[in-house]
Amino acid sequence: MALFGNSTSFGAPQQTLGNTAAAAPSGDVEVSQPPPDGISALAFSSAADFLAASSWDNAVRVYGVEPNGSTAPKAMYQHEAPVLDVVWSKDGSKIISAGADKAARLYDVQSGQAQQVAAHDAPIKSVRWVDQGAGILATGSWDKTVKYWDMRQPNPVSTAQLAERCYTMDCVWPYLVVGTAERKIQIFDLQQNPGVPIITMDSPLKYQTRVISLFQRQPEPGQPTPPPGFAIGSVEGRVAIQYIRDENKNLNFSFKCHRKDPPAASREPQQLFCVNDISFHPVQGTFSTVGSDGSINFWDKDSKTRLKTFDSKGSPIAASAFNRTGSIFAYAVSYDWHKGHSFAPPSGSNTNKIFLHSCTDEEVKRRPKKI
Repeated sequence: MALFGNSTSFGAPQQTLGNTAAAAPSGDVEVSQPPPDGISALAFSSAADFLAASSWDNAVRVYGVEPNGSTAPKAMYQHEAPVLDVVWSKDGSKIISAGADKAARLYDVQSGQAQQVAAHDAPIKSVRWVDQGAGILATGSWDKTVKYWDMRQPNPVSTAQLAERCYTMDCVWPYLVVGTAERKIQIFDLQQNPGVPIITMDSPLKYQTRVISLFQRQPEPGQPTPPPGFAIGSVEGRVAIQYIRDENKNLNFSFKCHRKDPPAASREPQQLFCVNDISFHPVQGTFSTVGSDGSINFWDKDSKTRLKTFDSKGSPIAASAFNRTGSIFAYAVSYDWHKGHSFAPPSGSNTNKIFLHSCTDEEVKRRPKKI
């Protein structure tokens, strides 16, 4: 574990940027001291405006975000290989990260110490808290398993065999959904049996699954909780909205995004780009998609409406996250490896950046359903 900037722990004196914070052409604020290598995931604390970023340089970095939009490096800790995912505990006291070193590590915010808490036989691609009250963690790996860990025990409390390697995973109690190689999707009901999926299905999309994100939205006052489901993004510039319960299957649909049409007189085919990340607004239930084309879109699945399209950033957007109130949207401009190693930027080129966008109600608010 190491620290960076001039901070010694969370809450210590900050490197205040004030008006020196760099801004993107759109006016979005650039986070200071971004990772020097590819950014794999972003996650905001649910307790305060702290942003964690995992990176291919084997590190997890944490930044504080001030009300005026300035940012300050707060802490950093290491894996022994590229870090592929990162999440916070519900109370904001711990960070869990997963890496190509076949390990998951827990960083304690108060003590500033990191320790290994999970292990697999192959790189761990995804990590999620599944029962935050009891401290139960799920890790999804390329060894074709999901393992559940009690932070008080050294061995997994349960293991689920997957159809293939885990490519993406998300959890909103009581459901955990895993997208694997060969376009398989496996859904677990954690209240029934976390070791056996209740559904194993092919993805409704024709090409490789890139990301799965479960719906997140608080119910309206006096209204029932919205039906559970998830969004799937693929490498072909398409997203599917999928509901878990049979009675809601009629609501399933898919749509095209992150595509580029050729000039009108051209015979060239349409360009298709990877959907790299999908993030749901914690209040509105609307969501973002980011892609290899460098674009960002906000959507309302219920009204099937595109709410906002951002100007292209000129490089792939690898990861995204809303903060706990949905007032800040973070996104990482970073090579996403969709063209392999030969197209990666040269070492030291400093092409990786994280930006913060201040969200307006008009950008994220749900629209009336179309009749």
